[in-house]
Amino acid sequence: MDIRLDNKVALVTGGANGIGLACAEMLAASGAQIAIVDYDAEALPKAVEVVSKQGPAAKGYLQDVREVSALEPLVGRIRKEVGEIDILVCSAGINIPELAHEVTEETWDAIHRVNLRGLFFCNQAVAVQSMMPRRRGVIINIASQMGLVGGVKRAAYCASKGGVVMMSKAEAIDWADYDIRVNVVAPTFVKTRLSDGMLSDPDFKQYILDNILFHRLATLEDVASAVCFLSSDEAGMITGIALPVDGGWTAH
Repeated sequence: MDIRLDNKVALVTGGANGIGLACAEMLAASGAQIAIVDYDAEALPKAVEVVSKQGPAAKGYLQDVREVSALEPLVGRIRKEVGEIDILVCSAGINIPELAHEVTEETWDAIHRVNLRGLFFCNQAVAVQSMMPRRRGVIINIASQMGLVGGVKRAAYCASKGGVVMMSKAEAIDWADYDIRVNVVAPTFVKTRLSDGMLSDPDFKQYILDNILFHRLATLEDVASAVCFLSSDEAGMITGIALPVDGGWTAH
């Protein structure tokens, strides 16, 4: 299947690194115009350059999604400078691994401010400003397999990603009358800058491989391919789902 997204505008949060960058690259290669939102001032211009080589020239926006009051003006600026937003991919996220009895209020709030609160208000700002008035749009929220199953040292993270899953289902119901599709992609462990520390522990890495039926980590391309499919017209009857890209972890 040759997925084409020509003449579409895609906004990708957390798009300067890791999964977000891979999604931005593949969406651009499929013909979409990309707006990258990230708080990493050093990585953002590099990401814009990389993504621009895949398709139409990308544009970067330096913004932390934790600053909710800045999201509505940001979306307005992107609409003016790039165009009305057809696709929103929310990939910005963090994790602070701690056992449940060690989680502090500060850790809990730090994780939820990015993974759930910031993500929700990105969804809302794009839906209200750009998608609902035109009665069309696609929102894809990057959660995790840990939003579907539990994991060691993941109490706060699982809560945030499980919240993303259920929030997205509720949005899919609320916004169906506007022909806005809302879905979740839930990856297993992927080798990125953020996961390098965890994967350097040989026992933890073996635990991961033992739980993935294919006995390998997911690739960035595995995740981006799922995002591109759900962004496309070929997925026009798919909304309100959480698609695991987990090599079978959640099957057992």
